[in-house]
Amino acid sequence: MQIFLDTAEIEAIRRWAVTGVVDGVTTNPTLLAKAGAKDVKSVIKEISSLVREPVSVEVISTDAEGMIREAREYASWGFNIAVKIPMTEQGMKAVNVLSKEGIKTNVTLIFSTNQGIIAAKAGATYVSPFIGRLDDISHDGLTIVRELAEIFRIYNFTTKIIAASIRHPIHVVESALAGAHIATIPPKVLESMFKHPLTDIGIERFLKDWESLHKK
Repeated sequence: MQIFLDTAEIEAIRRWAVTGVVDGVTTNPTLLAKAGAKDVKSVIKEISSLVREPVSVEVISTDAEGMIREAREYASWGFNIAVKIPMTEQGMKAVNVLSKEGIKTNVTLIFSTNQGIIAAKAGATYVSPFIGRLDDISHDGLTIVRELAEIFRIYNFTTKIIAASIRHPIHVVESALAGAHIATIPPKVLESMFKHPLTDIGIERFLKDWESLHKK
């Protein structure tokens, strides 16, 4: 499973990219605003230089023509740009056109298996089921990931599943077990994945033992 960072914070991306565990990045207008991005194009181009896999940039138009126009502009910013398109009828019209032009698309705001199937049929490169938001309203978001993984396998869809709206490290493990190709993770969740109290205790013990060897 690949790991994407769900952020537009340059320093966070740079910090975790050098570990070799981060493959791509997903952004949206909220994350860009939170990061204080003034020039979106320059921020996205810098982010795309730090990772190997696509950097998702979201359209703000609600009509297919506007989405297509924005997508073509975003795609010109770098070879590893994926355009986030909302799961709407107009969005799928845009995905159908963009997929034929070779522009990568990430269909966002997926909340049902049916929506994921429609996005894949339209030609989406990625679909993003929001498992955390579904959990928030007492629905099992991981069920959608499992069902889409099985359906895509049966029918040989090339569309990849991005488990999105990740709330905690257990979501990452469960997404991997459910068959998600990718999990897009906030930096704080990724940081917590590195940690375990027994690791800290082990390091402390080894260091003390090493010191004791040199005192003899």
